[in-house]
Amino acid sequence: MFERFTKDARAVVRGAVEHCERSGSASVDPDHLLLALLDREGSRASFTLTAVGLTTEERKESLRQALGDARRRAGLSQSEADALAGLGIDVSEIVARVEEVHGVGAMSGDRKGGEWWSGRRTFSRGAKNVLEKSLRIAVAHHDRHIGDEHLLLALTILPGVAGEVLADHGVTHEAATRVLYGGGEAKAG
Repeated sequence: MFERFTKDARAVVRGAVEHCERSGSASVDPDHLLLALLDREGSRASFTLTAVGLTTEERKESLRQALGDARRRAGLSQSEADALAGLGIDVSEIVARVEEVHGVGAMSGDRKGGEWWSGRRTFSRGAKNVLEKSLRIAVAHHDRHIGDEHLLLALTILPGVAGEVLADHGVTHEAATRVLYGGGEAKAG
């Protein structure tokens, strides 16, 4: 499948691996793909992010912070934390207690603090779903290659933290599709 990736899409995948390594994570997750997309300039995805209102570094930093907050909650999205709150479970209190004993970021799953991860980074099931969905989206739009814009569209349509954070910042699947394809939406199954 990677042979169909454009230069920009390959750069996003490489960037996601770098974000994964910097954080000490054992596997590349969808949020690493999103962070790598935010790093890009001059690509179709960066144009799309700008067109839907994610224009300033301050807004991008807000998005990065939201991803970091979710990582501190062991990958729970805000809607999942809210659902647990409805059951009387205060996720922020749990995180605070765990971090009090084990240090900040203890629930993130990152391997900071001296542990060295050797070998290649694997892609989590969620990251693989993003790559798979990007292929389906490209095919649905009759695009011959998979670009970073297809990765962005996949992140906006799949459930999870990355899609929720994007939507909270005004980057929805519908808005991104409208920018990229002018409103006519092909069904991406």
